[in-house]
Amino acid sequence: HVLGALGGRAALVVHGHGGLDELTTAGPNRVSHLRDGQVRTYTFDPADLGLRPAADEDLRGGDPQRNAALLEALLRGEDDSPRRDVVLLNAAAALAAEDGDFPAALDAARQALESGAAFERLQALRAVSQQVAA
Repeated sequence: HVLGALGGRAALVVHGHGGLDELTTAGPNRVSHLRDGQVRTYTFDPADLGLRPAADEDLRGGDPQRNAALLEALLRGEDDSPRRDVVLLNAAAALAAEDGDFPAALDAARQALESGAAFERLQALRAVSQQVAA
């Protein structure tokens, strides 16, 4: 409700399974969806979209270098672990905030990953970051 009062048009506020502050495939998630001035709260189970459940150890990262390597492998299409499904789910959530169509948003997120577009965006971000740092 606060996001709407501040002028927000569309947003998702999530309480991930197990108390996470992001969506997870480990189980059902609670979602409050602001759209057109109304907030609808519901429980959302990623298994309904065919996503594989991820255990905590599937999502555990490490130091910054390891995390960067994990992200790059995922964006290159070299990681088909449950971690990939969690990334797809959260990318889909960002895309679905406007219209709430999780299946279509999941398809778009999957296409961005599989086509290499997501990795290209990472490369573009790196280039801009290096230019700014120089």
